Order: sequence, then C-alpha cells, then structure tokens
Amino acid sequence: GEAFTKTVDIPKNKVQALWCGIDVPATAKPGVYKGTATISSKNAAPAVIALIVTIRYQLMDDAGISEPWKQTRLKWLNSTLAQENAVIAPYTALQAQDTTISLLGRKVLLSKEGFPAQIQTFFTEEMTGYSDQPNNLLAEPLHFHFTGTDGKNLEWKNSGIRFTKQTPGTVQWAALNSNDQLQMDVSATLEFDGALAYTVKVTALQDVNFKDIVMHIPVNPDAAKYLMGLGQKGGYRPDSLGWKWEVATKNQDGAWIGNVNAGLQFSLRDEKYVRPLNTNFYLQKPLLLPASWGNAGKGGVTIALKGKSVLVNNYSGDRKMKKGDVLFYNFNMLITPFHPINTDFQWATRFYHKYDNLDTIKANGATVANIHHATPINPWINYPFIEYKKMKAYIDSAHQRGLKVKIYNTVRELSDHAYELFALRSLGHEIFSTGKGGGFSWLQEHVGDDYIAAWFVPEIKDAAIVNSGMSRWHNDYVEGMNWLTQNVGIDGIYLDDVAFDRVTMKRIKRVLTADGHPGIIDLHSANQYNKNDGFNNSANLYMEHFPYLNRLWFGEYFDYQHNGPDFFLTEVSGIPFGLMGEMLEGGGNPWRGMIYGMTNRYPWDEHADPRPIWKFWDSFGMQGTKMIGYWSRNCPVKTDNEQVKATVYMKEGAAMISIASWATDDVNVKLQFDWKALGIDPAKATIEAKDIPNFQPARSFRMDE
Repeated sequence: GEAFTKTVDIPKNKVQALWCGIDVPATAKPGVYKGTATISSKNAAPAVIALIVTIRYQLMDDAGISEPWKQTRLKWLNSTLAQENAVIAPYTALQAQDTTISLLGRKVLLSKEGFPAQIQTFFTEEMTGYSDQPNNLLAEPLHFHFTGTDGKNLEWKNSGIRFTKQTPGTVQWAALNSNDQLQMDVSATLEFDGALAYTVKVTALQDVNFKDIVMHIPVNPDAAKYLMGLGQKGGYRPDSLGWKWEVATKNQDGAWIGNVNAGLQFSLRDEKYVRPLNTNFYLQKPLLLPASWGNAGKGGVTIALKGKSVLVNNYSGDRKMKKGDVLFYNFNMLITPFHPINTDFQWATRFYHKYDNLDTIKANGATVANIHHATPINPWINYPFIEYKKMKAYIDSAHQRGLKVKIYNTVRELSDHAYELFALRSLGHEIFSTGKGGGFSWLQEHVGDDYIAAWFVPEIKDAAIVNSGMSRWHNDYVEGMNWLTQNVGIDGIYLDDVAFDRVTMKRIKRVLTADGHPGIIDLHSANQYNKNDGFNNSANLYMEHFPYLNRLWFGEYFDYQHNGPDFFLTEVSGIPFGLMGEMLEGGGNPWRGMIYGMTNRYPWDEHADPRPIWKFWDSFGMQGTKMIGYWSRNCPVKTDNEQVKATVYMKEGAAMISIASWATDDVNVKLQFDWKALGIDPAKATIEAKDIPNFQPARSFRMDE
C-alpha cells in the first residue's frame, strides 16, 4: 500500500512493454479525448506518442471488473483492502496494563529490557475451554548474553519499556538498553492472535570482540514436552538437540516447543529476511542466512535440560564489531494454542472433496463441497474468474440444498489463462520467480524463458508458472477473494499448501467472513520433510496461518502407520494449536484418527470410506459432546497398556470411548473407568461396540472383560 519507484533498464535491441491504465471518472462526459504521452530515456531524445481515448455513453457498474479480459483488475495490484489490523473473530481486543498484555487465552508479561518475562496460557488440558489457572511457559525471563573474550557478560542500563502503539489489534513497545560498548534498541509488536515480532538492533559504540552472542529462552519443563522443527519430526522432545544453520538445503530457522495447552514457536531472522519458496521449489529460492544469527555458519541452536528449565540456547558464535557496525538479532514468536478446539464444527462439517452432482454430495452426508481447479466451474489454476457465472449457478443451487461450496484458489502459481499474464510479466521478477523456463510448449513459445514451470493439466492444457513469493499480486489476490465472496457467493477456500504470509492470510479471512459469510478455510499440505522442501515440518512452516484456519488436512506422504501418538498429536491433529484435522495418505488410520476426532475425507480414497463413522456420529449424537483426549490427566477412561490410548466423548448419561493401539503386536487391554467423572452409575452401565462397517463388529462386553 505504499508508493515506490522502480528503475527499468532496457538492454539494447530489446523491447520492454509499458502498460498504462487510465481510471476514467464516472463523471466524464462521453466523447473523444486526445492527448500525448512522452517517453524519456537517458540516452535518447524523448518520444511523443499520440493518444486517443474514446469514452462511450454506457457506464459500467463495476469498472469492468466482471469482464476480466479488460484487465481493469490491474489496479488491484495497489489495493490496501482489509490491511488494517482489525480484530478477527474469535479473537478479542488486546488489553495492556502496566507491563502485562492480555489476549485471548494468553498473557505476556514484559521485562524492563523489553523481552517477555513470562508468557502464560489459560487453556485446559482437554483444549476445549479455558482455565482460571495459568500455564507458565517460561522458567525465567527471555534474555540475551553478550559475552566478551574474557568470558564476562556485558551489563545493561535501561529505562524500562514505553508503549508506542495501543489498538485493539496491535500493541507495540520499545526499550533502550546500553552500556559503554553497545546499544541495543528493542522494538516489538504483539498482535491479537498471539504473533509476537521483535526487532533487536545492536549497534557497536566502539570496537568490540565477542566470544558469543546468545539469546536464551528458558522454558518451563511442563511446557516443553514436545518439539517440532530444526530437523526434528514432531513428537516428544529429545533429551538434547544440536542444530547448525544450513540454508542452502534446509528450510529451517526455528522450532515449536510446547505442550498441548501451552507452547511457543520461535524463528530467527535479520532485517534482510525474504520469504523463501516452498512446496518443491525451496531449493530454487532458499532462506537467506541471517548475518547476525548465522554469523557465516558459526551460529546454531542447542536445546537441553539445564537447571530448572529446558534451555533453548540460540547462539551466533564469536565475532568482531567495529565502531558503528549494526546487527539485527530479530526473532518472531507464536504463542500457542491460538484458541480452544471447536469440536461441534468438526462433527457437523464434512467436506466432499470432489466436483460432483449436488444431490449426490448431500446424499453422502457431506455438508461442504471442495471444488478443485481443472473442473468445469473452476478450470484454470488460481484464476477462478473466467467461468465465474457457472460457479455462481452451482453455488446458488448448493445453497438451496443447504450445502456450502469452497474453491481452490491460492497464489503459489498462476495459470497461463490469466488475462493479466503479460502485464505481470513486464514487471520483471516482482510477480514471477526467476527460473530455467521450460514446461508446456505454449509457455516456451510465448513466455520465452526465465520462469519456473509449475502445475500443468494436459486434458485442458492449463499451464502455470511460479510466483516470486511476496509481491503486489497478493493485493490482487485479496481483492479477487473479496469479489468472489460478494459476487459469486463462495463460502471459503481450500488451500493446497500456502505461498503467502500471515498478513495476507488475515486479509483473506477478513474478506471471506465479511457481511456474515462463513469464510471457511481448510489447509492441505504434503509432508514438507523432504529434500526438495528443505526438511521442514508442515505444521511448523504454516503455523503463522493456523489462527485463521478451520481445519487441517495433513496430508500426502504423512506416515500414519509407523509414527507414534506424539507425532499424530503434534504434526497431524492440530489440537495443540486449537485446530482439528483429517487424514489423507492411504486413507489414514481410522482407529488412531478417532483418538483425535479425525476421519479421512470423502471420496478422496475409495478404500477409506468415512461415511459409516459419520453415520455413527449422528446416531450417537456427537453435537455437544465433551471431548477428553488421552493427553489430558482428566480423561475418565484409561487403558492398562501405555501403548493403547483412549479418548472419551461424553454427554449426559453416555460416553463414546475411542481406543487405538500403537503396540507392535495384538494386545488385550482392560479399561479403567472413573465412573464419577463419567457421570454414569456402574451398576446400570453397559459397554457395547456398535456395528460400524469396515471399522468394528458389534459386540457387548462385561465390566471386567
């Protein structure tokens, strides 16, 4: 939303297209307008070009937006729609009092240096509500150590923090810390969703040598049960971890550490951070090594129990600073969970992941249709504006049947059918990434070279090229989503991995939910823990988007058979972040999935049909039940085998018990009941397994069986 200038150098004997848009006032009188445009360059005489603009009598209602071939949407590149950081439901306005900032389910207490002295969450272990008692994340305040070559740490003088901005959506503060050798300017922003961003500017006031510069995050052991990131799959935190920067091959700059109801993601950056490409394209545009934290390969992270804390030691190694040198030890944090899980939404909202007859969709028990690209109403990838009339007719019919419709639309790549393709191409690499070209013949013939060929659908000859990452095309994306919501009636979007930042996600959520629209967003990801994706964890990579999602679908290449419940909980279920999910690869594991309230998605896998479980949910009456997972100490049903987990779904007078095994062999288990917590009289209780096709046979059990 800020104006900028751009220098365009045109090589000799080459042609550079210059695209000009004229925003004709609605008050303009019809007629022929004549004028000139003057093109100037440094090494040639100005060229004067005659312009003739004919204004017709017909006034368009929407400035041609509904006719995309007119390319009037190009002005959307500079849109600031939904940019203001207004609070988005279910979040609440930030409250700052003294040095404590309160937000939905969480609090941040600040030290005089400007860093978190304590971070608290107030979520129950079940993750279905709030607690009066805080869960303290930190064992002691977060702090830096600047260690001289003599082994002594520099002491700081500071005057405390001062708030520089206080709005319902954003609170900002600053703190100045100094001594005779360094000045450390700290500025930070906390947003209503729990995103905490720090800029730490370190200036040398004289020549100084350091043995090390580190940031310590001393985590309370109770809030450090699990770890995900820095080369570690999601799961139980190892006793110790050592990690070094390797940006050329690893898309890793931080990790998530936490428990189900209290956690913290941190990422280490400097002032030159640029969002890398992802989903098979990371190696073509990787992270930039931060000059501060990376320190030419000397930096890294260790995590281990030290004293009364699990110490996250972010070190950068020895270095010299000349007088006047400046380093930025920036870092971002996300305080998890973001909100409680919405179990009723999980039971009631069932995605039908295929373009199909609407009566068929409804007859199968689904409530929301997900419409991919390469379908009759959404043929061109990430450009759903050509067949929008067909899309609107389909959505109107769906709404008449009580169904909702979400569409595939994102910004990782753009179809060659986009009318704006060549206008965007003329902007150099602002919109499209540099690359070796290739791909579908049309791209090679018309786009030429210097691009990355992406998704291609042979049946309809839809070819896409990769976007550059963050650009003004995100402004166009926000405007386009707003137009689709208001004019076509979409009920949300299905995201297949994400190539935009959390600011864009917030803007998207605002326009999707405006004027009472449901704005449902579900995110699918293929497992990012592989060579091409830089060995990142999908949940770690996309956590900044989690506050605005309604469901996860993680996903392709996830191994549901050979990973333990700690992996399911952290990388797949979404529960430690306030979300719930579904399974994909191989149909998932229906027994283990139900421990987390998950099924697979219909009709994606013909061998894994969730409809019998959906039907049983309805017969039991899942709406309004209280989910108490095995991870909660309050779970009223346990098994006598640690490798067999039980989750309870309670309602008055009845409980559904979901059991799944991670044992290597078949095992017999006994259930241990807390009848008082269940609210059931054991003398009158019966234990039955209902018949669920392809899941379990009907059977009754004795109390001691």
